[in-house]
Amino acid sequence: MEKLGLHETLELHEILNFKSLCLSKASTMNGLVQDTELKNILLQDMSSGREHIKKLQEILVNQGEGRQ
Repeated sequence: MEKLGLHETLELHEILNFKSLCLSKASTMNGLVQDTELKNILLQDMSSGREHIKKLQEILVNQGEGRQ
């Protein structure tokens, strides 16, 4: 994988922060929702959000190791 530029790394951090906020909100709303279909949508969103966060963190960690 090629090294990312500084601006790309900063953008990844912004996306990671946004995804973390979305996951937090979906998790909070999941406890308040009564509708089964909406609850399932939130659970799917939480699952994909966790996966996206994991991938973004892996990219950032790998970039950090490459710069040392």
